[in-house]
Amino acid sequence: MHDLSPLTALGAAAPRSDTIGPVTLREEPDRALASVAARTDQATVCQAALARFLGVAAPGIAQHVSGADLSAFWIGPASWMIEAPNDRHPDLAGKAKAALGDAASVTDQSGAWVRLDMTGDRVVQVMERLCNLDMGIMPPGKARRTVIDHLGCYVIRHAQGVTIYGPRSGAKSLHHAVITAMHSAL
Repeated sequence: MHDLSPLTALGAAAPRSDTIGPVTLREEPDRALASVAARTDQATVCQAALARFLGVAAPGIAQHVSGADLSAFWIGPASWMIEAPNDRHPDLAGKAKAALGDAASVTDQSGAWVRLDMTGDRVVQVMERLCNLDMGIMPPGKARRTVIDHLGCYVIRHAQGVTIYGPRSGAKSLHHAVITAMHSAL
């Protein structure tokens, strides 16, 4: 009989954490993700239903919002990504679909992305080496799509640092690029 054990996107049994100087990079595997796309002529209905589901207004262009237990960021016209702790929302996509009904197409994205959280007082200097976003003027609550080491990524700015979502298939390459930038900047 097979004895299978779950692995994080970086291939370990436990999430990886690296600290270089004043900056810490942590893999955060315990997040549920679901993409939401409004169906044709349903953008207004979808946005209102999403706001009710989140408990806060749906994020506008390049925004990230947080409710009591759910958060979301804008990924395109009438499209959003919803985040939640996986232990409390293992069926996030199912719950979102039930709440949004026929106004939206909802897809589980939990296994498709790696989440890296970077904190510390020199995060801006690290990000300057990674992508073309001007992190010095990007305020908390903003979310943008960019390219990091040839990988399409989402970057969310928080007061304490940034969250980077990259494709799970390129998790090790993305991690290596961020660690290299940390060594360079710090």
